[in-house]
Amino acid sequence: MMHVNAVLVAVTTALLACPPWRIYAEERRLTVNMTIVKRGSALGAFCLDGSLPAYHLHRGFGAGARNWLLQFEGGGWCNDVKSCSDRASTRRGSTRYMTKWEVFSGILSNNASLNPDFYNWNRVKLRYCDGASFAGDAVVNNGTSLLYFRGQKIWEAIILDLLPKGLGQARKALLSGCSAGGLASFLHCNSFTNYLPSNTSVKCLSDAGFFLDERDITLNHTMRYFVKDLVTLQGVEKNLDEKCTKNSIYPELCFFPQYALKFITTPFFILNSAYDVYQFHHILVPASADPHGHWNRCKLNPAACNPEQLNTLQEYRRDMIVAMGLFYKYSRSGGIFLNSCFAHCQSESQDTWFGDDSPRVHNKTIAEAVGDWYFSRRVTKEIDCPYPCDTTCHNLIPSAQAALEDTKS
Repeated sequence: MMHVNAVLVAVTTALLACPPWRIYAEERRLTVNMTIVKRGSALGAFCLDGSLPAYHLHRGFGAGARNWLLQFEGGGWCNDVKSCSDRASTRRGSTRYMTKWEVFSGILSNNASLNPDFYNWNRVKLRYCDGASFAGDAVVNNGTSLLYFRGQKIWEAIILDLLPKGLGQARKALLSGCSAGGLASFLHCNSFTNYLPSNTSVKCLSDAGFFLDERDITLNHTMRYFVKDLVTLQGVEKNLDEKCTKNSIYPELCFFPQYALKFITTPFFILNSAYDVYQFHHILVPASADPHGHWNRCKLNPAACNPEQLNTLQEYRRDMIVAMGLFYKYSRSGGIFLNSCFAHCQSESQDTWFGDDSPRVHNKTIAEAVGDWYFSRRVTKEIDCPYPCDTTCHNLIPSAQAALEDTKS
């Protein structure tokens, strides 16, 4: 008996010594079932292949029962008929191929120790199946079938489906998103406010959605031309901010957050890496700009970058800070968390959102920074020192492959 008690004491001591969020992360993996928007067809809301749009809703409870967090799913874009046709037969273009159950973690977690500020809110994941950040409105015949570019209608249909389920009586609301979904947060922030009661506290968050209008290493505007084709093909321009398009010689540029941001009147938070992996690989050094693969080793490991390549990366970081400059200096309701991790999307993964070894800027985790901003506990505009000074970045480049897969799918 004494031996058994000794073992129990040892096990208990070991468990208590472990970081509690790690234990919970193993034991309480939350999965949420899909809801198909059946009214979508009447509203003209279809995924690329004509399937109906969908979302996942996990109900709030207690003090958060009337608060709502909506999270746009990310997953790249398509900007020509072939790539969109290919995409239509994948989970990025059809709810038929999507997983019916989604894991809710990070900002979507229902565990107070993993997500202290939003765990008891109604949390919704909007599935992404249009290829234009929920902003297109067109139909194209690809020769064998129709391609539905109905992202704007999908956004509207999901909101209309959620309003009678409690969103219409929300006290607090946060519109968020990751990657292409983070860009959707910029595009739809103002309109989200219009759907909700005037006394609702509405704010928006973009995670890895601040895509720069930047020249690549060969000085070509690869991303700008990509966006122009996307906007034209999918009928996006009419859904961009009207004040922005009227003030721009090239209206399609309003798809870029750096141009749309000053027209957003709703309080906004920008969460991004200054060395965003997707932007590094597809805007700064796309395959077309590096046909001989001189950047391949650097792309996989920043420690393998030569001095010239590092300088190019530091210039990209400086350009991103400049693009956020007016927002950083003058926005009283805005927030920023710009760290120096080679990452892409940090709010949905528990290890980057809130944990004992999560990335920090000025000793503040992402979850703490977002929570402080949303609840006005303190001003949150955190900009990290340049790479390689941040020792909390344990996640260098791991999401590079995921970003590449999103582009292909």
